[in-house]
Amino acid sequence: MAVIEVNNLTKKYGPLEALKGITFSVDEGEVFGLIGPNGAGKTTALRVLSTLLEVTSGTVTIYGYDLVKQPDKIREIISYLPEDAGTYKNMKGIEYLHFIAAFFQDERRYQMLERGVRIADLGERLDDRIDTYSKGMQRRLLVARALMIQPKLAILDELTSGLDVINAQTIRRTVKESAKEGTTVLLSSHNMLEVELMCDRIALINDGRIVATGSPKDLKAEYHAANIEDVFVEVVR
Repeated sequence: MAVIEVNNLTKKYGPLEALKGITFSVDEGEVFGLIGPNGAGKTTALRVLSTLLEVTSGTVTIYGYDLVKQPDKIREIISYLPEDAGTYKNMKGIEYLHFIAAFFQDERRYQMLERGVRIADLGERLDDRIDTYSKGMQRRLLVARALMIQPKLAILDELTSGLDVINAQTIRRTVKESAKEGTTVLLSSHNMLEVELMCDRIALINDGRIVATGSPKDLKAEYHAANIEDVFVEVVR
């Protein structure tokens, strides 16, 4: 069942048209990748779906809610992690997770905190200040923040950008586990191996337009390609 439906979505910044009528859908429990070169419109699309940018034209529904008419309803069920997300670095890791859980004034906050500790998987380092963390440790904490609330939809921009292999693998595994537990995931990535490993389906975007959509397996067959990187190069050249 499609829980995200994007139809003929456009987004303009003055005379610049960043999104030129894109259409795609995402099924419940799916890990869906939106990939493309720099400036293609990926981050703009994710920010629109996160209710941070207004729609110029077209329609978007998320779990039945209209993005334009019911943005508050959508914000209640999504979590958005931008590529350049930051933390309060003067806090300890555990304090930061407590801070996030405190937004939920019911019994769920204790479960969220436990889940956040498990997802971050930082052990005793959670008792240290965040400004002593490596980039990978900070990203794991941020992924914990995004997923500890068990959102219906997690929107993740450049999930493992700049991370080493070990941290990237840990984060990918965490996201896949969350999808199995019921969170639908929409992500962007420049890492084609990551896309191929994680995504059930992908949409390739170029110059503000969707140019191909399908499962990694189907797209490789369609373009007679050995991997998604070769598909990517073929469709955006």
